[in-house]
Amino acid sequence: MLIEIDFNSDEAIYVQLQNQIIMGIAMDMIREGDALPSVRQMADDVGINMHTVNKAYTVLKQDGFIQLDRRRGAVIAIDADKAQALLRMKQRLKILLAKGCCKNISREEVHALVDEIFDEYRKGKTE
Repeated sequence: MLIEIDFNSDEAIYVQLQNQIIMGIAMDMIREGDALPSVRQMADDVGINMHTVNKAYTVLKQDGFIQLDRRRGAVIAIDADKAQALLRMKQRLKILLAKGCCKNISREEVHALVDEIFDEYRKGKTE
């Protein structure tokens, strides 16, 4: 999996890293049980600080996407707590949808966008 960091982005580097790992899982590029590179290796590969990688891995663990194993390091392990995941998603969507409403984005446009993105993530799972 290729991680690309935009050093000119306003988004924090650790957030970019965790988001790309989550998108890699969604697109079936990395799967349940796969080990991520060590903190040191990921930092070297991507060209970022080890503390930044550690923060991304910590947030991924808190959000239920990885487990930290003493022998294997960070391992993809999706927490099956769907109710908690839906609650987190609802909280984040409230803000995104509020921003969209302020910009006069319609319900239909939002639904079309959600369908388009969801189809991108499911594409790899059906092939």
